[in-house]
Amino acid sequence: MLAIGIDIGGTKILGGLVDSAGNVVSEIRKPSPAQDPDRMVEVVVEMISELTALATDVIVGVGVAAAGFIDADQATILYAPNLNWRNEPLRQRLQALVPHPVVIENDANAAGWAEYKFGAGRGSKDMVMLTLGTGVGGAVVSDYKLRRGGFGIGGELGHVRVVQDGKLCGCGRKGCVEQYASGTAVLKAAKKLAAGDGPAGERLRQLKEEKGELDGHVVYQALLEGDQAVIGLFRDAGRYLGQAMGTLTAVLDPQIYVIGGGLSEAGDSIIEPIREGFLNDLPARGFRPEAKIVTAQFSNQAGVIGAADLARETLG
Repeated sequence: MLAIGIDIGGTKILGGLVDSAGNVVSEIRKPSPAQDPDRMVEVVVEMISELTALATDVIVGVGVAAAGFIDADQATILYAPNLNWRNEPLRQRLQALVPHPVVIENDANAAGWAEYKFGAGRGSKDMVMLTLGTGVGGAVVSDYKLRRGGFGIGGELGHVRVVQDGKLCGCGRKGCVEQYASGTAVLKAAKKLAAGDGPAGERLRQLKEEKGELDGHVVYQALLEGDQAVIGLFRDAGRYLGQAMGTLTAVLDPQIYVIGGGLSEAGDSIIEPIREGFLNDLPARGFRPEAKIVTAQFSNQAGVIGAADLARETLG
């Protein structure tokens, strides 16, 4: 039997037919009408219809993953800052237009579940995933179960504070880890470095002139070239994230941390500073087992795989 997974992002929507082993057997990608909630529903319905037509087996349900706060009933998107949704009854709207049962899930939860069930966290009992992209997303698996919290919006791990009275976060607090360890944070720091006239930002300025803009690809190229200033930016980000993970360990005691999102593609350049920061801030270090820290196995398909499998589990 198959399940449909839909992963809604700010720039694209990815959909797929997923089998019970977590394999994506068919995939569709469409631009995301992020600021038009009505058109978003239309596009998702179109994708579900197209994927249904491609199915060669029974479809048990549809899982739709989106960034934002999802209520405990997995039906309403309470708040999605990048998708212009506020108290959006998405499941009800979709259910009226598609022939399969639908569940709604937070995108980081979906990606985390994919890694736990089929990827880097497979075989563990307690796992935490952190996704380093536009922000810092999180997913918590405890005692083999995805933990959504009492109101459905648990696992917002990017809002662990690491700097008292630090940078203002979109959540309204100051000093949240996503202001220091996300892909966005690293890019902002790189742009600030390049905007100066010191030698540290020289390679970034050269690449910006060659490419026409300074984006994540340019920063990653400088990293691969071994630019020491950019390596320093990644080390700073990794140490902040490791510090947050030390706090999370005191509460959750996971066996393994899985690091995903675009920033994780830097490999050891980000993972090693994360390990360093984590060990430096690990409570009672030396008297407790140390969690493994690994990179995610899946990339763009994680949300689709996780959303589909969670739909299968929820509706089964």
